[in-house]
Amino acid sequence: MRTIMKSLRFAALTLLAACASTKATTGAPAPAAAPATASNPTSATSASRPAVPAPAAPKAFTPLTEAPRDWQLLDVSDRVAGISERKAERELLAGKQPKRTVLVAVIDGGIDTAHVALRANLWSNPKEVAGNGKDDDNNGYVDDVHGWNFIGGKDGKDVQYDLLEVTRLYVRCTKAPNAGATTKLPAPDAATCKRATEEYQKQREQNQNMQQQVGQIAMVMTRANEILRRAMNTDSLTKAKVSAFQPASNDANQAKIMWLRLADAGITPEELEDAKKEVESKAKYGLNPDYDPRTIVGDDYANLSERKYGNADVMGPDAKHGTHVSGIIGGVRGTPGGIDGIATNVKIMMIRTVPDGDERDKDIANAIRYAADNGANVINMSFGKGFSPEKVAVDDAVKYADSKGVLMVHAAGNDGENLAEKPSFPTPAYLSGGRPNNWIEVGASSWKGLDSLAAPFSNYGKAQVDVFAPGVDILSTVPGGGYERESGTSMAAPVVTGLAAMLMSYFPNLSAADVKRIILDSATRYADQKVVRPGAENGEQVPFGSLSITGGVVNAYSAVKLAEQMSTTKP
Repeated sequence: MRTIMKSLRFAALTLLAACASTKATTGAPAPAAAPATASNPTSATSASRPAVPAPAAPKAFTPLTEAPRDWQLLDVSDRVAGISERKAERELLAGKQPKRTVLVAVIDGGIDTAHVALRANLWSNPKEVAGNGKDDDNNGYVDDVHGWNFIGGKDGKDVQYDLLEVTRLYVRCTKAPNAGATTKLPAPDAATCKRATEEYQKQREQNQNMQQQVGQIAMVMTRANEILRRAMNTDSLTKAKVSAFQPASNDANQAKIMWLRLADAGITPEELEDAKKEVESKAKYGLNPDYDPRTIVGDDYANLSERKYGNADVMGPDAKHGTHVSGIIGGVRGTPGGIDGIATNVKIMMIRTVPDGDERDKDIANAIRYAADNGANVINMSFGKGFSPEKVAVDDAVKYADSKGVLMVHAAGNDGENLAEKPSFPTPAYLSGGRPNNWIEVGASSWKGLDSLAAPFSNYGKAQVDVFAPGVDILSTVPGGGYERESGTSMAAPVVTGLAAMLMSYFPNLSAADVKRIILDSATRYADQKVVRPGAENGEQVPFGSLSITGGVVNAYSAVKLAEQMSTTKP
């Protein structure tokens, strides 16, 4: 599933809907239960355990009431559990210049190539002449100036929507008559078919319920807004104004309570509209066994060794997710009204492979190979899904990139699950046994700290997730030149990718394995801190150290110090 990675705000919809369903027609909404949280563990390498004392958890601080604009770059002295990037630049890197430009491949849904905060940091293929319709560098990809699009056709058309992988498996198992390219693949074994069919039916039912719930919540919000605007005699409702309002009637009091519940959960009309689009997209495309967009691509879908297909359109019809991810890594600093990317001397290569739906294993494998063949030092992978029927092809591509010394950073996922029990693919565990050396699996942490340090939606896993990084309310670039906050492990992974690129640029003699070890060994340890377990609906608390291998949150200041030490001992 495309790892726009449902925001934690959207995760609150289900519980709030329970209230909406009973009160939507009364005009007096009752208080909603506190938002449910969710988490989901992903795979991480079990190697690279700290070889030197890791930074201990700082003394507890009183958290802020809202996230600072660039909180992921800040320090605990700023009262947020950021990565101390600003501190590292101030105290350790001042007066120093990066020694090389690092190439980061972002495998995602597209990028806004015209965004003022990204343009200067886009990779340009030095061997390709833009727009001449020729494969100047003879790599098999015509006009691949800024990257490649594996979900587009030679005629310039692009895939926007695709099936969920569970739907594709359901189609293969049932041989649905109108499923097109998917039926060219062989049916999986009986056990996989049974599991996929059950999961498909479960997700269809859940999506139908969610469609109803979203509509009910929208009704409640509309009703609450109408009552409050009339009672307060204003069209402008803010949290401060509604909090200060003293209702004179039960209707107004109930409207105030519900409005504040929705506001606390971050549920706005815009959020509801996004939720509506998501559930409608799933119903029309993702969970529709008769939908087949693969004819757009025009490849021999069953041929997993096929490499040369697609087109050069790296923006595609919906570039929001990839644009946001790219800005976190390498947003151009000094852009008026903009944001600061973590890495300053970086180029972004976009490889469009992730649709609205689930990415396909064949495309992911080819994207990884394309990145490795074209000089990427780091690959960011902010996507994931629950099934991987052609995992062997992805494993082979990961082995290939690993052999070339490419660091791969993968988002753990947003399902509030323990990855030991419910993996999110791709995973670093090869079907044939073994794991890549250069892979980091990333969970999401929150600016709220204390028992909310672990993002409520993040996947986790004591032996599957390597480390956590900021992934809640991250401000970054979006198409059209703007900036928005997004939440997800999709945002946490590029924080780690950006840190890795920054270290590689200042310390070019360090290998990908060195950088991985530095990032994990230097993470600030919160192992004993009690946090609400991601995905727990009852507020259950667990030690933060039980959620990942390191029990830590990445720390740029400590990483730079360790990199300086390690760099001086290498030629």
